Amino acid sequence: MKNFTFKTLVLLITISGVLSGCGGANANSLVIYSGRSETLVGPIIDQFEAQTGINVEVRYGDTAELAATLLEEGVNSPADIFFAQEPGGLGVIADAGLLQTLPEETLNRVDPRFADPEGQWVGVSGRARVVVYNTEALSSEDLPDDLWGFTEPRWKGKIGLPPTNASFQTMVTAMRQQWGQDETRRWLEGIMTNEPVFYEKNTPTVAAVGAGEVEVGFVNHYYLYRFLAEEGDSFPARNYFLPSGGPGSLVLVSGVGMLATSQNQDQGLEFIDYLLAEEAQTYFSTETFEYPLVSGVEPFVDLVPLKELNAAQIALADLADIQGTIQLMQDVGMLP
Repeated sequence: MKNFTFKTLVLLITISGVLSGCGGANANSLVIYSGRSETLVGPIIDQFEAQTGINVEVRYGDTAELAATLLEEGVNSPADIFFAQEPGGLGVIADAGLLQTLPEETLNRVDPRFADPEGQWVGVSGRARVVVYNTEALSSEDLPDDLWGFTEPRWKGKIGLPPTNASFQTMVTAMRQQWGQDETRRWLEGIMTNEPVFYEKNTPTVAAVGAGEVEVGFVNHYYLYRFLAEEGDSFPARNYFLPSGGPGSLVLVSGVGMLATSQNQDQGLEFIDYLLAEEAQTYFSTETFEYPLVSGVEPFVDLVPLKELNAAQIALADLADIQGTIQLMQDVGMLP
């Protein structure tokens, strides 16, 4: 028997499913695996369902866990769309040959740096890595220019971070790309020496900074704006974008890819194009306070424009080795 590549097997099974009409496909349905939380993207998915009449089933979970599930399910996955919180998870699935190449007209709706060079996924919204700080304890002048400054003894017991969060792990992956493995280990060990306080997610990290439990936290920018929207400008925390341009200044994207085995590719592409249309891009700007990635849609009024940020120059496609990052974080005791 000839040896087939994994991609060939995916293609054969896809063709077989189309010809036989089997595999559980429904011409008016869509199954989405979402690494983005229901509170953030549920409303825009509901709008898509209401406007198109397509029946949408969503499985919510952590991006890394859903990526592992997709790898385990392989060609038997019921998923049509993978909606990931960060590009690392999409890269893992793309590298496994599980994603369908998207049309050029879809990919061209965003700047090339926010899409996979191989066309396997496209960015939907942007998030800047920031340091959120307590304004009652600090001013921006008290903060270092780069992440190395937080390894100084002055920050012992004053740092909060979510080590299991996919975006934090992607930032560490960017460190490994830009600094190398040894320097990244040294930074992680320096942070661990300062006895950081661990939180499950970004939201409790920002809450802890506002409450004064810690003075600074390593998070994505938009979580603070959710607190400001709910509690007003008196909430005692603000964002600080590291001016160094290093990995701590990374701009990440949430993104979507379509499974190569999907039997609902027309509906899947309709969903992806919907996320890149003005209505959804405006939603991400005004409701979740993220950066829209399609030209013509303005960011939330208080956000520094993407073009003015000294963002780290790291290709998002190079951030797929999350497993290597997890192993390193385990080695230094940041993860169990």
